[in-house]
Amino acid sequence: MVGMKPSDTPPTLGVKLLSAGSAACIADLVTFPLDTAKVRLQIQGEKVASEATKGIRYRGVFGTISTMIRTEGPRSLYNGLVAGLQRQMCFASIRIGFYDNVKNFYSGGADTANIGIRILAGCTTGAMAVSFAQPTDVVKVRFQAQVNLTGVARRYTGTMQAYKHIFNHEGIRGLWKGCLPNITRNALVNCTELVTYDLIKEAILRHNLLSDNLPCHFASAFGAGFVTTCIASPVDVVKTRYMNSPPGQYKSAINCAWTMATKEGPTAFYKGFVPSFLRLGSWNVVMFVSFEQLKRVMMAAA
Repeated sequence: MVGMKPSDTPPTLGVKLLSAGSAACIADLVTFPLDTAKVRLQIQGEKVASEATKGIRYRGVFGTISTMIRTEGPRSLYNGLVAGLQRQMCFASIRIGFYDNVKNFYSGGADTANIGIRILAGCTTGAMAVSFAQPTDVVKVRFQAQVNLTGVARRYTGTMQAYKHIFNHEGIRGLWKGCLPNITRNALVNCTELVTYDLIKEAILRHNLLSDNLPCHFASAFGAGFVTTCIASPVDVVKTRYMNSPPGQYKSAINCAWTMATKEGPTAFYKGFVPSFLRLGSWNVVMFVSFEQLKRVMMAAA
């Protein structure tokens, strides 16, 4: 057996919340450069370049990472990490930690839940998480989009300064900017990610292909990452552009999507697909494997 043995006692809600947030932070530390590359590719083509950035063009995930290291230094790959970790502790704790409890609530405590109940539970916890953690996502995206070059004015100098600046210049609505597309995106991501992981894992265990441990969690998480990226990528691009936009650039998230479709064509909605998949696939693997093991460690220590 690879990894810790499953506990005979179901994990408590507190254990699930803490292990989900911690596992998500571990996953972010590992995959953050891929997420930053994804954001840069998604916003490419939407804004007028300054004199200092006119010659910079990102091509592919590894080309983007290479260009950022060459022009801005390796630290640029972790722009917005503090806000990213704040986001995961708030966001993942709710959307993943509450999932089993919400699923059990909707199913009336039944031993097995049908796919409709699972989808509803995933949408519910995804929407709850976004409603609570949206300001951290706005700051994270804006830091990742910020180019660190000599001669280019920086919008923000620190995480807390960014929260204060957005509140002072855009009001409370600025901190929750893009909340609707983000709720849509994360309802899709959460229900697809968690439901797919659930179904793949159950199928593997039911057919005795693997035991309930690391190889099973790895395969389930990787499959869930691919399916989720295919479904959620268009909404993710719109969310990123809308949250990063200055006041007045787009009237709404729908206007942002329409502008992309008319000016750049339908392929714009899949900009950054490869880094999205690399990031989400690897993030899922690290997160779910860590989540499963952390739950067992905490239950063993209890």
